[in-house]
Amino acid sequence: MSALPQTLETSFEAPAYEAKSFAAKSPTSGLAPFSIPRRELRPDDVEIAIQYCGVCHSDLHQARDEWHNIMPTVYPCVPGHEIVGQVVKTGRDVKKFKEGDIVGVGCMVNSCGTCADCVGGDEQYCSVALRLTYNSEDNILGGVTYGGYSESIIVRDAFVLRISDKLDLAGAAPLLCAGITTYSPMRHWNVGKGQKVGVVGLGGLGHMGVKFAKAFGAHVVLFTTSPKKTADAKRLGVDEVVISTDPDQMQKHANSFNFILNTVSALHDLNPYLDTLKLDGTMTLVGVPDVPSPIDTPKLLFRRLRLAGSIIGGIRETQEMLDFCAEHGITSDIEKIKIQDINQAYERLLKSDVKYRFVIDMASLKA
Repeated sequence: MSALPQTLETSFEAPAYEAKSFAAKSPTSGLAPFSIPRRELRPDDVEIAIQYCGVCHSDLHQARDEWHNIMPTVYPCVPGHEIVGQVVKTGRDVKKFKEGDIVGVGCMVNSCGTCADCVGGDEQYCSVALRLTYNSEDNILGGVTYGGYSESIIVRDAFVLRISDKLDLAGAAPLLCAGITTYSPMRHWNVGKGQKVGVVGLGGLGHMGVKFAKAFGAHVVLFTTSPKKTADAKRLGVDEVVISTDPDQMQKHANSFNFILNTVSALHDLNPYLDTLKLDGTMTLVGVPDVPSPIDTPKLLFRRLRLAGSIIGGIRETQEMLDFCAEHGITSDIEKIKIQDINQAYERLLKSDVKYRFVIDMASLKA
């Protein structure tokens, strides 16, 4: 559990009810049925019956305590931050949502609301009291927050997002993390027409990066270590595929990219990608390797390059992304699973055996 200052109101109320969920009880236990507390509805709360929840690789990391050095897991842990469901009840002060609305919840459920980052619409960078959807301090019930591998969730209305009826709901679930994680840096660095944009890796994040870069009008190039992914990359709209382990192919693209989105979480050499950036080019990292990556600093200095990082977006930008997806018909490529198959899905995720995101049909929780 992250050691964030406790500036939010702390009440430690008694729970209103128990909800069915799947939880990990230790790093090695796997996930199994578990009942979790959900709070009494507050004036600005929205209660959501969860229909679909995407499976993010960070769910696996947290369930197995693989990020112990940066975000240690508190057990029991109920993962899930790609949540789509239906509003079943609202607090008396809620005006934006009503019973029956289809909504989403992403990676965060609260923040201080008053720091410069929150006021600027970047709640995801709140350094005062960011509250994540799971494994974060719960200032109302005590303990930690529990995520979307459950039948319901109660969230402040300010952190609930509207989902268009134009979108397939299961395919929309990963937009709440994989979608905004790739959309936000492209918007921030103004990816658009006339630019050459690279995407490193064709997985849950990478395939969304390809879709957004293409929708923004860029010339899109996929960097991959696997020639087998070429056909699928072309299907997704990629203009060119570069096998990144081939020095000759990399050299052909030297000094030519405006922007590269690097989605790979495993440790890999960043320096060959820096060589492909043109003057004032940017490579943004959205993966989280577990060890630092060495950088050849002169590569940055002599072409005024930027090596940057980005996480998700704020609530305002996430809603913008969802509306953009509805307008352009963009959802994640998914494989639906039952909650009872989550442990097998984690093992397949480790082997990259999914195109490109697992989504849990939460109706299976009632089985």
